[in-house]
Amino acid sequence: MLRRPAGLALSLLLAATLASAAKPAPTWDGRVTHVSDGDSLWVQPADAALAPVEVRLVDIDAPEICQAWGREARAALQERVGGREVMVRPVGRDGFGRTLARFRLEGEDVGAWLVQEGHAWSQRTRWNRGPLVKQETQARALRRGLHQEPGAIAPKEFRRQHGPCERGAAGRTQ
Repeated sequence: MLRRPAGLALSLLLAATLASAAKPAPTWDGRVTHVSDGDSLWVQPADAALAPVEVRLVDIDAPEICQAWGREARAALQERVGGREVMVRPVGRDGFGRTLARFRLEGEDVGAWLVQEGHAWSQRTRWNRGPLVKQETQARALRRGLHQEPGAIAPKEFRRQHGPCERGAAGRTQ
């Protein structure tokens, strides 16, 4: 009996899985109809027959709405994209069923803009400080937005310490 090395079998299985993986959803255009917080919003696709889509900006983490700078982050995103046409490039779904996507407004990456202006952090992974670390470092050095607040903490740490925001907590800061 011929035995294949386990590594070869695993490699073949991985290659087959990747080959059959669904291609990313195509890029689409739409109008921002509602901003929920500093990194979540609703977009009405240009095809008016389609329902509005709840989208979370990928690569960033904005303050929770009940956290210091949460309302300011939402206001900044609303001012920047509210009612405007954006290009949405979906990359997946999050645990809440929202579409994860990158946004472009007139060619500019909206998530990168939020981090650069100090309204969000670069989304961190276990091994690095995230894809927008240069923008975050610049905002921190210039004390832009939330980085001017003493003791500003990332939303992940805020949720760990305080739990999620209560519904209706939009007017409250901690």
